[in-house]
Amino acid sequence: MSLETSRLVLRRRTASEAAVYRQLWTERDPRVPPHRRISPDGRPTVADLAARTPENPGLLAVERKDTAEVIGYCGLIFAGDEPELAYELLRAAHGRGYATEAGQAVVAWAREAGYRRLRATVWDWNLASRRVLEKLGFRETGRTGHNLLAVLEL
Repeated sequence: MSLETSRLVLRRRTASEAAVYRQLWTERDPRVPPHRRISPDGRPTVADLAARTPENPGLLAVERKDTAEVIGYCGLIFAGDEPELAYELLRAAHGRGYATEAGQAVVAWAREAGYRRLRATVWDWNLASRRVLEKLGFRETGRTGHNLLAVLEL
């Protein structure tokens, strides 16, 4: 599967990109729970992440068209009743509208595929991600701990 926008290509992730996905782990905010950050013993390693690449086939690599550089991922996680939008970009790619652009492509794909609703979970302190979800049309519906829950009716 592949999606295109004016500046991005969203395509299946490959194990050879695991170093990019590990960099995402190293760049995470210290408020992210420890199980989602690099552990004191250095896990997950690049090899760990390469081995786990096929685990979420709905998550797509986000690649810039002009450089072919992978800058993160965006896609759907299929767990529970409704698919969940997920995205994460390298810090160097923040503030350029890439997350919104990639999210719009995934939302359009989900709509065309017949999904009626998407959900998203975001940490309450992550204002940038909350703004992206707002631009995509999600509305906050509640919270669980430090996470805000949001939904988008398609």
